[in-house]
Amino acid sequence: METTHRVFVGDSRELSQVADGSVELVVTSPPYPMIEMWDDLFAELDPAISDALASGNGRRAFDAMHAQLEYVWDELERVLVDGGIACINVGDATRSVDGSFRVYPNHARILEAFEQRGFEPLPDILWRKPANSVAKFMGSGMIPPNAYVTLEHEYVLVFRNGGTSREFEPRADRRYEAAYFWEERNRWFSDVWTDVVGELQTINEGDEELRERSAAYPLEIPYRLLCMYSTYGDTVLDPFWGTGTTTLAAMCAGRHSIGSELENAFVEVFDERVEDVPALSQSVGRSRLERHRAFVERRREAGKPISYDAEYYETPVVTKMEREIKLRKARTVDRIEDGYRVEHAPLAGD
Repeated sequence: METTHRVFVGDSRELSQVADGSVELVVTSPPYPMIEMWDDLFAELDPAISDALASGNGRRAFDAMHAQLEYVWDELERVLVDGGIACINVGDATRSVDGSFRVYPNHARILEAFEQRGFEPLPDILWRKPANSVAKFMGSGMIPPNAYVTLEHEYVLVFRNGGTSREFEPRADRRYEAAYFWEERNRWFSDVWTDVVGELQTINEGDEELRERSAAYPLEIPYRLLCMYSTYGDTVLDPFWGTGTTTLAAMCAGRHSIGSELENAFVEVFDERVEDVPALSQSVGRSRLERHRAFVERRREAGKPISYDAEYYETPVVTKMEREIKLRKARTVDRIEDGYRVEHAPLAGD
């Protein structure tokens, strides 16, 4: 099995390299409006944004920033298949503009924008991001009433394109082999992920500009979302590619990927990361198997029966749908003209 992973340097407001209806899943984390580190980027897209900030009109700046993101949402509607899923990782922003402190609800604005385009919102996910300070409050400290809670969570907003789910041929191998374990389903499909935390980016020392324009986006998030909302051989798109974490997850999960990124320097840095993909994919797959076997042992100790056996691994499974699970690992990664080619092999069960 082979997958291809294409990366384009360009503006995601016009994804001309991506054909209509050619993507099954979008997993991305856009720049967050009204987070100060993204001001310059948004101002480059629309100079009126810097004018609004300079004049102290935070609401106008917020609206103008989201107006730029909506060009990308238009493209996602075009490239996603009917029933395709879009997962948007985003956080709200708190900021003082012209002496007034308030929250800017990015997640609510994006939810509205996708609904206007005919997407159906599905239940979203909350996960905890790393705090930027040891302080757990903002404002007047220990004296009421003018303190504010610290935002320490982000949203994964989930949308379905169109009104119906995707259809597959009966007993499609690529679906059943891509199944997840019963206990993974219970953990992954919870609306609050307490076992995933953010991570600080490990961009090389000296690349401060890249560090400032990247986000704390742990591999576990796109990897889970790919397993939850796509099958083997599907194509996942990340229009805000950044350090390429979604592509890494796709390489580990046996999905094709497309990334679009404004900064060529990020693509150059990514070349160093792909060297670790075979070992990383092996580690990810082995961890899933080991966690499942530990779950089986706990279930046995509790006296709960397990009725079925996995076909490719020496382990019991809880449901019939898990029997054909066949985890993948990346055997080789080769550079091609506009990205990478990955050869995958089944993960051994010993």
